[in-house]
Amino acid sequence: MRDNDLVIMGFVRGAFGVRGAVKVHADTEFVDSLFDYPVWWLGRDGDWKPYKFVDGQVQPKALVAQLEGVADRDVAEAMRGMQIAVPRGELPEAGEDEYYWSDLIGLRVENLQGEQFGSVTELMETGANDVLVVDDGPTRRLIPFVDAVVTSVELDAGRIVVDWGADY
Repeated sequence: MRDNDLVIMGFVRGAFGVRGAVKVHADTEFVDSLFDYPVWWLGRDGDWKPYKFVDGQVQPKALVAQLEGVADRDVAEAMRGMQIAVPRGELPEAGEDEYYWSDLIGLRVENLQGEQFGSVTELMETGANDVLVVDDGPTRRLIPFVDAVVTSVELDAGRIVVDWGADY
């Protein structure tokens, strides 16, 4: 499986118990959304391996999942830090004017005056609204991802246009 065929959905935080369960941090809208996918791809540095999801539960600070073939704590602990991904084709279609965060990462950002701000390196959830983190070398901008600021998202063109001043 190639990196661009997969969407990162979280990562393994470590082992849980002695029977091979893993603690999972999910980067999903709903904390238990990962349980909807029968096969998880785990890996790091582009080296991916499929694992069948067997069972899981929501804990106060993490998800706990049992994966087929992971039967003891040592194996689960060795997975610490591995990213968890699912094939892009298994994700539901995004609605109109909705985007998967993973699709926004790497897009160029420019304002209405054509000034280039850099590329989206991550997104943050603040409670009030999501925020684009845009880096251009030494400059980092935090731009609210709201209709009043984001005038267009052009996935095919690889850019986001914002109503945002360079001096903000």
